[in-house]
Amino acid sequence: MIVAVALFEIHIPYAQSLKDKRMVVRSLRDRLRSRFDVAANEVALQDFHQRARLAVSFIVDGGASADGMLEKLRSFVESNTDATVVGWMSEKLDFDENAGL
Repeated sequence: MIVAVALFEIHIPYAQSLKDKRMVVRSLRDRLRSRFDVAANEVALQDFHQRARLAVSFIVDGGASADGMLEKLRSFVESNTDATVVGWMSEKLDFDENAGL
C-alpha cells in the first residue's frame, strides 16, 4: 500500500485580495477532489493573496499506480487553473501489507 502526497505551490498574479485567492484555490481543490477522489486542501501561505500551497494525498496499491496518479495530478493542476504552478514536489510512503499489527 502506497500513501502519496503532492505539494503544489501556485502563483495567482491577478488576485487582489484573499477572497480572489480563495475562489481560485477552492475551485481547484474541488475539481481535484471530484475528478480524482483525493484529499486536497490549502496547507500554507494562507495570508498571502497571490500565493498558495495545496496538498493532495491519496492511497493506492502499488508504486506504478502512485507514479501515474502523481503525473496526472501535476498535469491537471498545470492545465486547469488560471494560476501558475511555480513548484511542486511529491513523496511516497510504502507500507508493508504483511507488517504485523
